[in-house]
Amino acid sequence: MQAVQIDDVAAYMQTVGKRAKAASAILAAADTKTKNQALACIKQALFANKAQVLAANAKDVKAGQDNALDAALLDRLVLNDARFGAMMASLDDVINLPDPVGEMSHLTHRPSGILLGKMRVPLGVIGMIYESRPNVTLEAASLAIKSGNAIILRGGSEAYHSNQAIAACIYQGLTQAGLPQDVVQVLATTDRAAVDSLITMKDTVDVVIPRGGKGLIERISRGASVPVIKHLDGNCHTYIDKDADMDMATTVAVNAKTSRYAPCNVMETLLVHQAVAAAALPKILTAMSDVDAAMQFRVCPVSMAILADSGLNLSPACEDDWYAEYLAPILAVKVVDDLDAAIAHINHYGSHHTDVIITDNYAATNAFIRRVDSSSVMVNASSRFADGFEYGLGAEIGISTDKIHARGPVGLHGLTSEKWVVFGHGEIRT
Repeated sequence: MQAVQIDDVAAYMQTVGKRAKAASAILAAADTKTKNQALACIKQALFANKAQVLAANAKDVKAGQDNALDAALLDRLVLNDARFGAMMASLDDVINLPDPVGEMSHLTHRPSGILLGKMRVPLGVIGMIYESRPNVTLEAASLAIKSGNAIILRGGSEAYHSNQAIAACIYQGLTQAGLPQDVVQVLATTDRAAVDSLITMKDTVDVVIPRGGKGLIERISRGASVPVIKHLDGNCHTYIDKDADMDMATTVAVNAKTSRYAPCNVMETLLVHQAVAAAALPKILTAMSDVDAAMQFRVCPVSMAILADSGLNLSPACEDDWYAEYLAPILAVKVVDDLDAAIAHINHYGSHHTDVIITDNYAATNAFIRRVDSSSVMVNASSRFADGFEYGLGAEIGISTDKIHARGPVGLHGLTSEKWVVFGHGEIRT
């Protein structure tokens, strides 16, 4: 299966948008039972076609290896039995989650006699552009269906065969449940012109969600005339406070950096209070190197002095290292004077994604969670928990570091908005 050659991409995209808009009106009126039935049918189709899906993925992985695809992207591309099982578990989670559509809140009787409230409604049509991860095709589709939104999906060319195989199962499930296939459309072209059209289709697309590297997201943000939910990168920090339990700090920091390198919730900078740096740095960094001998550390001058005889792979950090999202066995390390300095560093250099403090001090905890300006702030836990699945959202369509509409992992509620609803008994305004 090869990407379809489309002569007039703009016209193709206009057709896709109009079909999505029409399908969104049908889906918005569907009840929870119908939407859950569609998800169950999709799961059944995926199980029945598992061999075909994995074979399509193997073809993409082989092409990625042949084309020297970046290691982080290649890791994200791979589907195996464990990841396929996780996709199925994610579908079950979305099925079992409460349906937010139609949910009423803030019901209040006004002096005029009216009853005022807010009701959750779908956003409408979502356009999503993403790289590598074929599981995103299913996660995004399932969240869109459950939240009553039509979705247009444009995956990366490196995952084309995987995405089309998964899409075939999605279409089959939607049809079996009596919903239009146009509720989910996985674009048949990998032409970049399709992205340029998608992010400017204000008449048919209500929101765009880019999920991928910083370059992709910057490009989408610059060119979009449709609202965008985004995060540019994941420069996540772990700060070891002077009152930290050092065994806990080591366990959490090692997990946050070495469990995987590709996800955006991986720790990229380690900050350590100067009062405990001499004890903490050799312990934590040696433990990381024991997990992965390829670990490299970009360190500040104070850290370099402490670790000079450690035998670790050290190099002096430059200014760019404090901003870096490495997605690799590389860690920036800095000794800070105190809690205030750690918070200032995170808010200046960080990407407002996920930041962690390790401490047994209540006052330090309270200051950190109040003053660190990130979409997820954690105490004594690995940044790797910043994930829709771990947050009980069933899955996530992405992570937002914006402050308006949605922030952090975006699940069902993040794919809805609210409208005011007024109930009266013939009241008139005087």
